[in-house]
Amino acid sequence: MKIVIINGPNLNLLGKREPSIYGTRSMEQVLVDIQRVHMDVHFHYLQSNHEGDLIDWIQNYGIEAMRREGDEAKGIVLNAGGYTHTSVALRDAVACAEIPVVEVHISDISQREDFRRVSLLTDVCAHSIIGHGTDGYKEAVEWILERVES
Repeated sequence: MKIVIINGPNLNLLGKREPSIYGTRSMEQVLVDIQRVHMDVHFHYLQSNHEGDLIDWIQNYGIEAMRREGDEAKGIVLNAGGYTHTSVALRDAVACAEIPVVEVHISDISQREDFRRVSLLTDVCAHSIIGHGTDGYKEAVEWILERVES
């Protein structure tokens, strides 16, 4: 079974960027912890600072007609970073996905600056996990696995 984890802009700096908001754990540490618990799941991790890459990946993994052989994923964990608040095009790609997309935000965006309080993705995602720190990634994976296995 495959689950895709997609991170948007500036999340390549996780563990270094504003640790008071985003914590001190790197994404590599987060992925190791998730893989250790779910050894039977293949995780494919992607990160880009470019909006078009995120859209392409969601289409490639989330839409059956677009999938390449071997890219059958059961769900997508998406932390779109700043594009959460600005990208109608990313929202449209998520809305087209035929597998569950779980939105993750490390910080509680409802308690941040006004411009961060609106997510264009929440209503088109299958589920949202907001403000649980980097544990939100693990929770998103477990949410997908519960749905796939039942």
